[in-house]
Amino acid sequence: MKRYPFLDLKLANEPIVDELKTAACQVIDSGRYLHGEHTELLEQEMAQLCQVKYCVAVSNGLDALRLVIRGYKEMGLLHDGDKVIVPANTYVASLLAVSDNGLVPCLCDVRPDTMNLDSSQLEGLLSPAVKAIMLVHLYGTPCWDEQLMAIAKQHGLLIIEDNAQAVAAQASTAGLNGTTTTGGLGNATGMSFYPTKNLGALGDAGCVLTSDEQLAATVRALANYGADRRYHNIYKGLNCRIDELQAAMLRVKLKHLPQETERRNMIARTYSEHITTPLVTTPAIFPHMRQVWHQYVVRVKHRDQFRAYLEANGVGTDIHYATPPHRQPCYSEYKSCHLPVTETLASEVVSLPIAHPIDEQSAIEISNIINNFND
Repeated sequence: MKRYPFLDLKLANEPIVDELKTAACQVIDSGRYLHGEHTELLEQEMAQLCQVKYCVAVSNGLDALRLVIRGYKEMGLLHDGDKVIVPANTYVASLLAVSDNGLVPCLCDVRPDTMNLDSSQLEGLLSPAVKAIMLVHLYGTPCWDEQLMAIAKQHGLLIIEDNAQAVAAQASTAGLNGTTTTGGLGNATGMSFYPTKNLGALGDAGCVLTSDEQLAATVRALANYGADRRYHNIYKGLNCRIDELQAAMLRVKLKHLPQETERRNMIARTYSEHITTPLVTTPAIFPHMRQVWHQYVVRVKHRDQFRAYLEANGVGTDIHYATPPHRQPCYSEYKSCHLPVTETLASEVVSLPIAHPIDEQSAIEISNIINNFND
């Protein structure tokens, strides 16, 4: 085992393992494994956290995004062939949710500082076919600014948030609903509770967030075979329900989210203060927003050598993401796209350990190891 593992979920959950076991036993003893009390309470708690009116807990983050877009199609606001602007630097799931619904992803390059969608490039991508913008708050840094909101309002575009990596983050300016919390900035949000997330289940889970009552009702029906009541199917729906057990696990973790967020911010500050080698570019810290650091991502030109050096010194790393969606075989139709910032990031990014049990002292020691790197 590495001295500084990149991620060990058993270790990460160790401080609250007794609470998780107690909650699991409560669900087992209840005999209610779907549509139970924990699901209902989780939905209330997530809606309150993200400052929206409605939350629908679902099976996973990709399904959450798929259901948002499918919901808008059922409402007549999106149609087959419509285009959705998506940041090029993202996990492939962001695009899958669009293309799976018969819509067309329109890739936008990203800013080198935030590594998120570059709103200054939006005007050049607009056409009558563009009906929505999907934001991805990558690595825990909010993707939001006044220019983006102004363009969306001027052109009547839906704003869909992929908030898989930024639960409880806060933007520097208010969103469409007057709030600053990610997940409540746009018209609707897909959230992932994959186990590696800052707020992670012990399996797959996700949710849809919105203040649109019609969309919430549509998504809830779609996720339950298209039924608005038992054995009454108004849509050709899906089976995307959350398990009661995962809802219970998430409610335990939600109680500890503020402390986890503060811990991650402390680790990020420590890395940024102590990594001094010019060979490594640390991520930007934005004082006017709240970042939550799902990943702490540095940039290194000689990445393979850097990772091998850290591996030899007991430091685990990962890459998020080495191959952007437009270079994936399944999206070969985009292979001619030139997205220079995204492509540079894909060749340079390295994620450092930030999950528990990494603490301040560990971060200092890792920083010292990094400072001795010589390519």
